[in-house]
Amino acid sequence: MTRATLAEVLQPALRDGYAVAGLVCLGWEDARAYVAAAEAEGAPVILQAGPGARAHMPLPVWAAMFHALADAATVPVVSHLDHGKSAAECHEAIALGFTSVMFDGSALPLEDNIAQTRAIVQAAHAAGVSCEGEIGFVGYDNGAESLGTDPAEAARFAAETGVDAMAISIGNVHLQTSQAARIDRARLAGIEAGTDVPLVIHGGSGLPHDLRRTLARDSAICKFNIGTELRMTFGQALRDTLAAHPDRFDRIGILSAVEEPLTARAREVIRGLQ
Repeated sequence: MTRATLAEVLQPALRDGYAVAGLVCLGWEDARAYVAAAEAEGAPVILQAGPGARAHMPLPVWAAMFHALADAATVPVVSHLDHGKSAAECHEAIALGFTSVMFDGSALPLEDNIAQTRAIVQAAHAAGVSCEGEIGFVGYDNGAESLGTDPAEAARFAAETGVDAMAISIGNVHLQTSQAARIDRARLAGIEAGTDVPLVIHGGSGLPHDLRRTLARDSAICKFNIGTELRMTFGQALRDTLAAHPDRFDRIGILSAVEEPLTARAREVIRGLQ
């Protein structure tokens, strides 16, 4: 078995100056491609089931799929609930055997975010599961605006919740299709000065690859969530397959053809964080 918790893969990354890819999964083909990419690179990987994925497919199915892939893998694989918005979601994931949960209380007042996150951390740790929290709000491209993480609040959040990883808002934005994010290095330095908890960047697709590598090596950012650029790869590969084979109609044949280019792109993402 190579199931791993978030703490088990992030602490070595923090110590040795690299980061782990948190790859957003939408189905079997991409999850399998991401594990294949991690094995090819000899690196751990975090398979993430976000709100959209959970709306499409029930959480017990995600758990079974992630664990089947992890148990057959030769590298550490984290099964991670991404952006859990309620204690009920997090508790369900813990009961299903997810090795990591994220409670996203970033839209809550600070006191509520701390209290609710702390309770979920305690439940997760009692079950041998890691917990990620978020302080500051990471916005969306052409959507809700970000609220940058306050370093003093981040220090308090980390100390009072006991989270294993802390997602922060320092210029990163969800769902960016171009690598146009500008990182507030002064804000990042202030956050690092107040805590030694591994930091997480959501919306990692919006950061230039060179910047991701630099931050992985030179900062406490140990996890980059990557979704949009991989979805773009999937979509283009699917279009190319259908254009090249207009008479193909078998779902398995069509989607299987997407895995190779998706694996190649995921390998680039993973390699770029080493």
